[in-house]
Amino acid sequence: MTYARNKSIGNYGERLAADHLRSLGMVVLAQQWTCRFGEIDIVARDGSTLVICEVKTRTSTRYGGPFEAVTGHKAARLRRLASAWLEAHDVHPPAVRIDVVSVVVPPAGAPRVERIAGVA
Repeated sequence: MTYARNKSIGNYGERLAADHLRSLGMVVLAQQWTCRFGEIDIVARDGSTLVICEVKTRTSTRYGGPFEAVTGHKAARLRRLASAWLEAHDVHPPAVRIDVVSVVVPPAGAPRVERIAGVA
């Protein structure tokens, strides 16, 4: 698979994930926010909780599902990114949560979107 195709599928998955979060009543504050530590796919607000959301998009689960791609190392990086976002925006929410949204885009049929809240 080419880089451009992977990027296109990833962007599509992030759009689906943002729509899914909105359907759950969340407010999307930012998408693809970058800093020196990396990128946050989606920053949202769920009530008074700030949600840092990692989106994993796959076209198949042949090599494992999207949730399996979020390792302990990745979770630690997401915590650093959350701190950087809070500092950059000078906000102090009562709670911060890290969620993962899995998007599987099969060759035929509708994409499947699932979320696990509070992974790290």
